[in-house]
Amino acid sequence: MSVDFAAEGLLDGLGGDARAARERLLQRLHDDGVSLDELRAAVAEGRLLLLPAERLIGGEARYTMRQVAEKTGLSIEFLQALRRANGIPVPEPDAVALTEPDVESSVSVQKFLDAGLDAEALLAITRVLGRGLGQAAELMRSTTLELVLEPGTPEDELALRYAEAAAAFTPMTAEVLGPLLALHLRHAVRTEVLSATEREDGRRPGAREIAVGFADLVGFTRIGEEVPPDELGAVAGRLEELAAERVAAPVRLVKTIGDAVMLVSPDVRPLLETTLDLVEAADAEGEDFPQLRGGLALGPALARAGDWYGRPVNLASRITGRARPGSVLATQEVRDAAGENGLRWSFAGEKRLKGVREPVPLFRARRGDSTSDG
Repeated sequence: MSVDFAAEGLLDGLGGDARAARERLLQRLHDDGVSLDELRAAVAEGRLLLLPAERLIGGEARYTMRQVAEKTGLSIEFLQALRRANGIPVPEPDAVALTEPDVESSVSVQKFLDAGLDAEALLAITRVLGRGLGQAAELMRSTTLELVLEPGTPEDELALRYAEAAAAFTPMTAEVLGPLLALHLRHAVRTEVLSATEREDGRRPGAREIAVGFADLVGFTRIGEEVPPDELGAVAGRLEELAAERVAAPVRLVKTIGDAVMLVSPDVRPLLETTLDLVEAADAEGEDFPQLRGGLALGPALARAGDWYGRPVNLASRITGRARPGSVLATQEVRDAAGENGLRWSFAGEKRLKGVREPVPLFRARRGDSTSDG
């Protein structure tokens, strides 16, 4: 059935050859079975160009989490825990969001459990592998983009080139790393945003505006001198669990660094909300768990191999060290971008930060209904 993509608003802001290329890409995807709703979402999220690769790598979404649970004998709760451990978004139990590789991975997990591997141990292994495989997928994605990007390539042609290249490499990596890597690669493709400028210049994404946040455990070094190493490890592990449970797109958990977690987001407000949630969650753990403090900054940074580099990364880390226990500090850029709806801001003064030449004005963020002055 023919669709008027212009009337649907999917060609807005485009003209000439760019408009024609977008329309060809939309038509091809729609003919291949992509729904109009999914096309709208892909255009709105800036990932239409990479949608063909997403479908070729991971296949079409056919199953709900409930159906996968029935097929494998795993509980929905354990399947959700596995995806969180992998750092992959968790769909609703009845949402058609899982593919054949999801089923294959779940079958493999059940085999490990049947062989006697403890569920908690499997989650811990998955968490470690998930971090590494996620970084590998990010690096493979950027390398593949570098292979196919050429100046002035039409959007539809570039989308197909990238899909073909990504699809060609996937079986090779699967032979080595198995279906788990394919899941991470599919997610990495889904979250890439390639701007028109980057397409025209024929280069892979460089520095981009990103909000960066750190949250660290107050007094962790002192605690390390007072408790056995296994208890210290449990505290650090619990911090990672708290972060993984609260992170949702567009916020991403980049890494844990001993007593701290690093988060990034293209949108400031979700990152701020997640950091506040994390600080509150640490308080709710009780007196035996250290308080958290957070620091946020905004600015251009470079993503490479799953990590981020640049001034906002360094700034957010330094700001975190100046925050009071149980509080979140942010730069003026973060405050301005986040706004005041549902939040209360207070000026925390101009602070001198290590490695930063001039004093930095900082602001303390609280929820609008908070009664805390900390």
